[in-house]
Amino acid sequence: MAFRTENPQQERRSVAAASPAQAPTSGALNPPDTHIWGVYGFIVVLSIIELYSASSFEISKQGLYAPLLRHVGMLFVGFLIILGLQKVHFKYFVPASKLLCLGSVLAMVYVIFFGEYVNGARRAINLPFVSLFPAEFLKLSAVLMLSLILSTSQLKKDKRLRNRGLFKAASLVLFLSALLFTQGLTNTIILMAISCSMLLLGALEWRKFWLIIAIYAVAGGIGAGIKIHMSKQADERQADIVLVDSRGNVFEVPEAADKGGSRMEDDTWANRFSAFSDDTPRYERPITAKNLQEMRSYMAQANGGWFGVFPGNSRETSRLPLAFTDFIFAIIVEDLGFIGGMFVMLLYIWLLARAYVIAYRCNQMYPAFLVTGCAVLIVMQALCHMAIVSGAGPVSGQPLPLFSKGGTSILTTSIAFGIMLSVSRFTLRDKDASRAELAREKNALPTELQDANPSQV
Repeated sequence: MAFRTENPQQERRSVAAASPAQAPTSGALNPPDTHIWGVYGFIVVLSIIELYSASSFEISKQGLYAPLLRHVGMLFVGFLIILGLQKVHFKYFVPASKLLCLGSVLAMVYVIFFGEYVNGARRAINLPFVSLFPAEFLKLSAVLMLSLILSTSQLKKDKRLRNRGLFKAASLVLFLSALLFTQGLTNTIILMAISCSMLLLGALEWRKFWLIIAIYAVAGGIGAGIKIHMSKQADERQADIVLVDSRGNVFEVPEAADKGGSRMEDDTWANRFSAFSDDTPRYERPITAKNLQEMRSYMAQANGGWFGVFPGNSRETSRLPLAFTDFIFAIIVEDLGFIGGMFVMLLYIWLLARAYVIAYRCNQMYPAFLVTGCAVLIVMQALCHMAIVSGAGPVSGQPLPLFSKGGTSILTTSIAFGIMLSVSRFTLRDKDASRAELAREKNALPTELQDANPSQV
């Protein structure tokens, strides 16, 4: 019988050759994730069809193809962003996150005092080719910064370090929420919900998790009190303007007489909650200036039935003023029916499920936070939009990612897709990977971000 012998010196040389210090840290480990690209492709194709179907108002003013070309142009820019970011190792998002957060905060402060008015509030910065809405970038930067803070603190053995990191994360969320609060309550709620989902991913103790929820609830209650107080003051400063729909029906619309200072539609915020809590069936409510948008959206969804009227045959697209932005899901349901609406919802759910699969395979906590945070950001906005349009939540302006008209929303959503693809490409998926490969992946990150993913431990 022959026995195989090994040369210890040769073995040490082979291990040294594969050591993390000498191994390259660049180059993708995996092909692009087909699930994420598949979801993105379906959404983009459907968005082009439905955005054009929902643009009757704009077509009548700007021409037959102007809305479609603008939307396709922004989607193409977003596609280039995704292609670029998927080739960038996620370690480079560490410094980029801090720069994006600082820039978003400064832009939001500028908008609060000097921004352009959109729907009664200062929201945008007008640039030569596009209007930027810093609120969208602020939500994305919150995801990136929370990934950094939680990755460097929540898995440490030092309890004081964990508590300090949790305090930083909660303080950041409250600070950014205060800035978003000037833009409306919905964005603030979305940001807090995203942070809670990321805290759960970080294996946070339940006692601390509920403490954070209580802090958010108190902060939200204070904000609601401020809104109600502003609402009462706004009632005294309103003037009436006239809105005429496509059939010549005239409605009186309460709007601020002046644009100075803070948002003057705070009374609308209170009325929306009052209308949402009203027990009167929606089909029995009279159409007024205050509920015109939501009532038309309900009519569109009812007209769609199970299978829809097919794109281009929508009846309500010419009567629903914001059909191409805040209420585009109503046109989707009218065109594609209940089945088509459920398919669109399942596309976003599929994206979230795939993100959690990728996060489970991540060996470090930082990329796991990145991929799930970006997915939750996209899906939370989508579900919020669908809940508002379907009547499951009070009316509020929230775009449907990649569907609604809006350059800033498309840009931030594309960045989130690019980050998710970057994590999927540069994270080892093979459970039988060698120690040298695992060490090489770990050492690609800064030392403070090298904590192992608890789902892999």
